[in-house]
Amino acid sequence: MNISTGEFDYLRQLVRDCSAIEIDADKQYLAELRLAPLLPESKANSVQELLARLRTQQFGGLHRRVVDAMTNNETWFFRDFHPFKALETHIIPEMITRRSADRQLTVWSAAASTGQEAYSVAMILRERFAMPNWRFSILATDISDRVLNRAQSGIYSQPEVNRGLPAGMLAKYFQQSGANWKLQRQLREMVSFRWLNLATQWSNMPPVDILLLRNVLIYFDIPTRKRVLASMRRTLRSDGYMLLGSAETTLNIDDNFERVQIENTVCYRLRQSSNV
Repeated sequence: MNISTGEFDYLRQLVRDCSAIEIDADKQYLAELRLAPLLPESKANSVQELLARLRTQQFGGLHRRVVDAMTNNETWFFRDFHPFKALETHIIPEMITRRSADRQLTVWSAAASTGQEAYSVAMILRERFAMPNWRFSILATDISDRVLNRAQSGIYSQPEVNRGLPAGMLAKYFQQSGANWKLQRQLREMVSFRWLNLATQWSNMPPVDILLLRNVLIYFDIPTRKRVLASMRRTLRSDGYMLLGSAETTLNIDDNFERVQIENTVCYRLRQSSNV
């Protein structure tokens, strides 16, 4: 039996309150699809029973796992290709030139999911920019403990490595582990992972040279997008780059960013004196 409209409205509100993510009212089928795997551990006989239990219990781990299950963790290696080409041929070389004095570059993969985006950047840095006395720092954050744990393991299935990862990089940077593939330790150590809810107030991020905020804003309402971008302005260095998803923009949301076209990729930079 499908959940009722009232039950789905409660679930949508729970997800919105915890993550600011908006689930469309016509996505009711997602509840059954994504919450069914939680039934054995919660000892609930149905999704309806699981939701009823959530409504009567104080907020805790089960609520957080439900919110986690309802969020979209879609990602793959070198997703959409062109942004990573822009990083390799233009953005990273420019930032290396700009940071030649302190020899340090910081990249932030926000909403990193299972880590393919952050590790794709790590492979680009190892392939093209392996320089002595330089410190490349890649920070990856997500609201889901589950996907962060997977990302830290660096273990991916055959379908996951088949999706976007060049065969040469698979052979060079991964070792087969049973039916899966494990990323080599040197690459895993280039990335640090931490839990972060982008929609809440946070202030303990380091200054960032390159910000990957891709395919995140589309899940937020306009006020939340404005709030997130305002926080990003305080984190992105004045001459840094921000990359969004292909369906995302700062236009009519935050005019403190200016659009920059790099071949087939749209990037964003802070307008002068806008990073405050």
